[in-house]
Amino acid sequence: MDDARPKRIHSVLFVCAMNSVRSPMAEAIARHYFGKSIYVQSAGVRKSEPDSFMVSILAEIGIDASKHRPRTLDELEEWEGLNFDLIITLSPEAHHAALELTRTIAAEVEYWPTPDPTITQGSRDHVLDAYRNIRDGLMYRIRLRLKSSQKSPDDGEGA
Repeated sequence: MDDARPKRIHSVLFVCAMNSVRSPMAEAIARHYFGKSIYVQSAGVRKSEPDSFMVSILAEIGIDASKHRPRTLDELEEWEGLNFDLIITLSPEAHHAALELTRTIAAEVEYWPTPDPTITQGSRDHVLDAYRNIRDGLMYRIRLRLKSSQKSPDDGEGA
């Protein structure tokens, strides 16, 4: 029997290489839109420092990420475990790490290739535009993906 409806997602983990730009951006956006209905976290494969451009471009759209502190998958597992319905990876390194995790946890893994805006060169405005492009792309994908998982079978489409 083929059920065309997406499985309801109760928890999602966003993972990138260092948990300083892409995955915390995705976490903040997902919490902004779905934080009352989905448990959201982010982590990186390696340890890093907070990124001020990430905080700035989220603040432009009214999302506060100023309290984010980068954490690794190992730290997250140690603190609270890795019990997630969906793991969304944003870099190749993160994707490989998430696939390794599925040997011991039952989670769906999706790979969303997302460029690293920190490697953008040029003026401050050019760099900020790279961050905004990542933000806007993640916002679109997150809203589309997680909204579809929140509809119950009885939800109808709007009139």
